[in-house]
Amino acid sequence: MKYKVKFKVWLEKDGEIIMGLGREKLLKAVKKHGSISKAAKEVGISYKKAWSYIKAMEKRLGKKLVETKIGGAGGGGSRLTKEAEKLIKEFDKILDKIEKAVNETNKRRKKK
Repeated sequence: MKYKVKFKVWLEKDGEIIMGLGREKLLKAVKKHGSISKAAKEVGISYKKAWSYIKAMEKRLGKKLVETKIGGAGGGGSRLTKEAEKLIKEFDKILDKIEKAVNETNKRRKKK
């Protein structure tokens, strides 16, 4: 039987999603652009949805992930907190381990 192993990974707390690939992309885009609005555009969601994801993650973790500065003469902006950086780093480690295991499994299956 021929098939390829695939996977989806997300982090949960009390049955609610904290982080998945989409939310990770959003946080990385906030870091890249320094803007929730630009990050939302990059990942293809509305600004309102981006904020709701961020607020939900923060509520579930009980930690601030994004700090915002209101616009003005110098302009506003957003940046990730140290907690968000740690969360992304941990999520990437988990993804990397799983990807390696899946790739190895798929290589072994191909040889059969």
